[in-house]
Amino acid sequence: MNLVYRTTWILSRIILQGLFRNRYLNPERLPATGPVILAANHASYFDPPLIGSGLARPVNYLARDTLFKYPIFRGMLRELHCVPVDRDGAGAAGLKGIFDRLSGGGVILLFPEGTRTPDGSLRPARAGIGLTVIKSKAPVLPVRVFGTFDAYSRHARFPTLHPIAVKYGRPLYFEAERAEVAHAPKARVKEIYQEVANRLMAEIAALQPCEDVDQFPSAPR
Repeated sequence: MNLVYRTTWILSRIILQGLFRNRYLNPERLPATGPVILAANHASYFDPPLIGSGLARPVNYLARDTLFKYPIFRGMLRELHCVPVDRDGAGAAGLKGIFDRLSGGGVILLFPEGTRTPDGSLRPARAGIGLTVIKSKAPVLPVRVFGTFDAYSRHARFPTLHPIAVKYGRPLYFEAERAEVAHAPKARVKEIYQEVANRLMAEIAALQPCEDVDQFPSAPR
């Protein structure tokens, strides 16, 4: 971690713990080396710092490309390992940036739903995450955040001091799907991308908080 990233990582842990009593569940499941895609549900602006601050490895994040136009943000975003993407996150430049980070052995955080949930429930995954998974050949770690919608939803003007937690799943490899894509017709390839995306959301939904996290006795699917 560079100095800016390390400082931000430490401050995120202190602030999230002090204000929101955050919990990190099973962060040791992240592979110690090599490229990894973190696939998480998206409920709040708090999700990226919560997910990243629970891991010992630096995480690459997606950031709106328009933010890089401002010198005051550009340098900071680069130090925080941010990848510029367009509004939908599916442009050629954004995909190249994602694959470049993965080919360099990095960890990158992606949200299969594409945007923050409007009501706290899990949303269907977009096929684009399936394309990224198949073409990258990187393992995927499903991740689920809890409580961040209540702490700071997209409708809220100010945060609420609600407990939050993040749980990291076990790596998924999708080797059979990658092998099929190599010989499948175009129509089938699109189906596989969506099947991969759907499986990721199912794996995220299956992650439930541990018994000792009494603030989250159950989590909506």
